[in-house]
Amino acid sequence: MNTAAIYLDSAKKRFLSYKELGEKSIAQVDDQQIHWKPEENSNSITIIVKHMSGNMLSRFTDFLTTDGEKPWRERDAEFEEENCSKAQLLAVWEKGWKCLMDTLNSLQEEDLSKTVYIRKEPLPVVDALNRQLAHHAYHVGQIVYIAKALKADNWQSLSIPKKRI
Repeated sequence: MNTAAIYLDSAKKRFLSYKELGEKSIAQVDDQQIHWKPEENSNSITIIVKHMSGNMLSRFTDFLTTDGEKPWRERDAEFEEENCSKAQLLAVWEKGWKCLMDTLNSLQEEDLSKTVYIRKEPLPVVDALNRQLAHHAYHVGQIVYIAKALKADNWQSLSIPKKRI
């Protein structure tokens, strides 16, 4: 396996690990808790998921051929709270992730040397993917933090629980 193939395989695994962390966190909260915000100007799990999904759909629709900031994206609307159930929110989450993973699965080794654009900024494909990984880690970390704060002593650890090493 060459370096490009190893990178693509690694990127897919890393993206899926963030997806799993988010899902395991969301699974621990209820339909009301997904809307909780620590203060008015903060984001709820609902808002974070809507933003991540909107970002994935924009960035990974026609990834190699069109700018990653699509004219149809309504980014500001992603930051408006919506009354939805956890099941509805997970459908939004899944739609974004499906777009991302379908694109990753379609990439060929030679695609890694191409240039894509995000907001008219040229980026090597590898850089664009690394940028997305960082973006996902940032927001999944927020989801984990909110869910853990809400569950307090009832939180089910997503890694090695304290005092277990």
